[in-house]
Amino acid sequence: MTAELVRGQNHTLPQTRLEIRVSAGTPVVAGATLGDEQGTVRGIEWIAHPGSPQLPGLEVSQQAAADHRLAVDLEALPTGAHRVTVLLALPVGVGGPVRFGAVPAPFVAVTGLDGTEIASFTLTGLDAESAVSALELYRRQDVWKVRAVGQGYAGGLAAMLADQGVTEPAALAGTIQEAVTRGLARSVAPPPPRTPEGDRVRHATGSADHRPTAPPPAPEPPEPLTDPAATGPAHTTQPHTTPGPAAAAPSAVGTSAGGPIDYAHPRRQHAAPPSPPPTAPPAQPGQPAQPVAGDATGWSMDERLYNQIWGMFEDLARAVAAYRSAVDFAESRMDQELDRALSDPRNRIGGAGDRAREAARAKRDELASRAREALDRDLAQLAAEAAVVEPALPAAYAGWGNPVWHAHRVPMEIPMALRIGDLHLPERTDLRIPLLVRLPLERGIWVDSGRAASEAAALMDTDRLRRLAMETAVAHAARLLAVYPPGEFAVHVIDPAGSAAGPLAPLVEAGVLAGPPAAGPGGVASVLAHLTRRVDLVQMAVRARAADSLPPDLDTGEQLLVVNDFPHGFDDRAVTQLRYLADEGPAVGVHLLMVADREEASAYGPVLDPLWRSLLRITPVADSHLADPWVGHAWTYEPLTVPPGSRVLEQVLAAVAEARRAAGR
Repeated sequence: MTAELVRGQNHTLPQTRLEIRVSAGTPVVAGATLGDEQGTVRGIEWIAHPGSPQLPGLEVSQQAAADHRLAVDLEALPTGAHRVTVLLALPVGVGGPVRFGAVPAPFVAVTGLDGTEIASFTLTGLDAESAVSALELYRRQDVWKVRAVGQGYAGGLAAMLADQGVTEPAALAGTIQEAVTRGLARSVAPPPPRTPEGDRVRHATGSADHRPTAPPPAPEPPEPLTDPAATGPAHTTQPHTTPGPAAAAPSAVGTSAGGPIDYAHPRRQHAAPPSPPPTAPPAQPGQPAQPVAGDATGWSMDERLYNQIWGMFEDLARAVAAYRSAVDFAESRMDQELDRALSDPRNRIGGAGDRAREAARAKRDELASRAREALDRDLAQLAAEAAVVEPALPAAYAGWGNPVWHAHRVPMEIPMALRIGDLHLPERTDLRIPLLVRLPLERGIWVDSGRAASEAAALMDTDRLRRLAMETAVAHAARLLAVYPPGEFAVHVIDPAGSAAGPLAPLVEAGVLAGPPAAGPGGVASVLAHLTRRVDLVQMAVRARAADSLPPDLDTGEQLLVVNDFPHGFDDRAVTQLRYLADEGPAVGVHLLMVADREEASAYGPVLDPLWRSLLRITPVADSHLADPWVGHAWTYEPLTVPPGSRVLEQVLAAVAEARRAAGR
């Protein structure tokens, strides 16, 4: 099964002889550098580029092309090489695009020699950059891994090589570009088509069922939603700090228009499964089709609803993108007409100039009005679909106010996904799209308790915001406990100063925690040591294919660690262990749910940057910090809240506790 990576995420490589396939949609230069244990490039002899395409264990293309295949043999690399960084750059002086923001997002895949994808990464969020470090293969404890990087450089190839520690980077960049311009750009054969991967549904017995489906987002968000505040210092057209979508025909804004952006979701399923979805009754002539819940492809109603939700997300993104593009075009056309009309000095005085301005503005208003009418029609149809879909959602996809939670029973298998909030755009704030993340979780979650995180947070009292952030984390932990089979999900809590006793009360009183909330240095060390040991043991068992050798007392169910008020109460060793859990834990069922203010953690310096990048950032208050990878919309995230006066959270946790007792857990 292919691992679809987001920035900062890594994946273990099962073999050492590999191909790295690049698909960019426009000619790009591909190269690679070798680095030692510190990531230092020792000299130009450790750089493979079109002018010098071969190194021991590494070969790159000799020309710029839209598609590349790079050959890598990790065991044949020079002694001391511990890292391979794949670099992409736009060719200079050939009349092509000069920034990645003007071309389709490059797609990079690591494959076996037979073409089987191991991991892939789509480099979204690029703008003025003309060179980018795409991904890196690195060795840690004699195990090779791949990490998605996606670090762009507006200064081009020279700036990227300088960042790699290369001496005289400008001269080398010039040599590479000269080698490119000497040849004609050609394309290698494209990679095999990306077929939808199977979705795993884990049953209580631990078996797996692989079925073709259409996938998700992410914040992630990847989780296709990204948050530049969490993924690195470079600020693009996206807003701050990984969602993704479903099955509808591409609109005129998509690739059929020949534009530079493909609005179709990259993993969307188009082939229908054997069982047909429900269909809407025939529409009356001149009337839009009536929406039906579950009107999407899928092997089950839950999967159909999942695909339908992300289809609504994609359709809303596409409709708003078309509207904004039309308005921008109308403004641009008006400016051009005014420039032409007023370029003649005789038209700058008298009535001719005024008439030209009025005519240009009238055309602008007419075009904008037509675009708004089309948008309103699309929004009305999506609102009608949302009104039908929301009441039909299962508990895992539903908000706390949905009556389905009052009749909820702990299931015997995990659902495809879990709702962690809602998304909306300013064109219609009452049209909310559920934000779903896949289960088991592929990355941890960070609830930002900082007042600088958003405008709404800046207006709140610090103590109130921190309490609200912890309540949000508790609600997410409760939802996870409620949708997993009894005994297959455990929640640990670290509260170093004991300041979260109030928000944690529902979990503690229901008796659903793996143990009392850990406080003080001793408690922090004990919980981290326990979970680190679990990750180590499961990793060794998986690598040795000896799952039956695990200690009988080891809980192999999914584990969630809720951390309050990080980094208070964490020493250097604890921080290292936490980073290890964030990096290695998700692959073996250990996940983080952190409540933290990133500014307060700044004392640790850049050492914590990989930790923040590995987590999906959400906020306890509404904030427009999530960006989609197709058009870069700033989506406003709304956290899920329990209705005032409702005791649904306590009822759900009581049902979890009862199910555990009945199962003898």
